[in-house]
Amino acid sequence: QVQLVESGGGLVQPGGSLRLSCAASRIIFSLYIMGWYRQAPGKQRELVASIIRGGSTNYADSVKGRFTISRDNAKNTVYLQMNNLKPEDTAVYYCNAALGSSASWGQGTQVTVSL
Repeated sequence: QVQLVESGGGLVQPGGSLRLSCAASRIIFSLYIMGWYRQAPGKQRELVASIIRGGSTNYADSVKGRFTISRDNAKNTVYLQMNNLKPEDTAVYYCNAALGSSASWGQGTQVTVSL
C-alpha cells in the first residue's frame, strides 16, 4: 500500500514562504504523477500543482508565478515551494500519487496564512 507523508506546513504571515515535502514509500516513485491539492474550509479539494515523471509541471492559475513543484526521484520526495503566500492560500494541503486509474493521498498538512 502506498504511503505518503507530508510535512512543512504551518503558520506564516502574508508575503511569507513555506516549503512542503511529501515522502513516498512502497511505490516505484519515478513512475507516478505527483500532485499537491488543497482544501479550504467549506470548499472542494482543488489541484494546486502536478509534476509528471519527465518533470513537466502544471499549476492552478491562482498559484502560477508563486508556487513551484519539484521532485527528487532518488529520495522518493515531491516538494512544493510556496512564495508570496496570501490569506486565500490557507488550506489543508494534500499530496497525491497517481498511476493509471489508481490514486493515493497523504494525511494532509495545514497551511495558515495570517497576520
